[in-house]
Amino acid sequence: MPDRERTRPMGTVTVVQATDVTSVVNDQTDLVVRPLLGDQTGFDRFAQAVLERDPGDSRTIAVGDVEETLFVLSGHGELRAGGESHALEPETAVLLPPGTEFSLHAPGPETLTLVAVRIKDPVTDGDATGASAAPVVRRLADQRTGQATTQREFRILFDPAGGLRSATHFVGYIPTARAPDHFHTYDEVIYVLDGVGVMRADGNQWPLAAGSSIQLPARTVHCLENTGDGPMRVVAVFRPAGSPAEAYYPDGTPAYQGDDS
Repeated sequence: MPDRERTRPMGTVTVVQATDVTSVVNDQTDLVVRPLLGDQTGFDRFAQAVLERDPGDSRTIAVGDVEETLFVLSGHGELRAGGESHALEPETAVLLPPGTEFSLHAPGPETLTLVAVRIKDPVTDGDATGASAAPVVRRLADQRTGQATTQREFRILFDPAGGLRSATHFVGYIPTARAPDHFHTYDEVIYVLDGVGVMRADGNQWPLAAGSSIQLPARTVHCLENTGDGPMRVVAVFRPAGSPAEAYYPDGTPAYQGDDS
């Protein structure tokens, strides 16, 4: 049974709709940015934003002393770093270790749109710039499927075994069957890719649709319910790293006891 007495981290459950957030042009990178979650929502472990690259090239983007994940929502383009070019298409994920410098190219006519998560104060094993500053690119369709509670499934994009030292980056598949209320022992930021539903926590509920963004502090008893006719999909990052199947009922008993390997 996990320790239920640990003080919750700063922040409360928050749901933000990307289209309700004012976009700004970052003068240093030429990217259009919609800041969704982070310091402005009282969540200091992550910074989540939607990035847009109109046809053309961005300026050089320096990751700095954080780890960062990208997930392509729409459009096609290239990520260029260290003299190499990596093709980007919808449902491509990118891991950017600390110290990475890169640029984004969109050939047009469509805009390249991504959801980005910066993971602050990353695990470095004493190496302030990370083991490697080379980005890693993976396609969602190439990742194996794991099982979780109430017929839920997931595909891990990056975790410590894949180079993301501090967190787990995954896509979750949520069926129409409602999961019981439960909690996780990790802090999480979630972005709804498609489907409709409701987030229930702390006696409140929030409607969800594609573009909804959720911050979920550790040990918050909640239920993310799919209220549509088809599957809901989300892309999420949580820390500390582990299995997306790890969940507990309010009394602390495991909600899923199957093998997710």
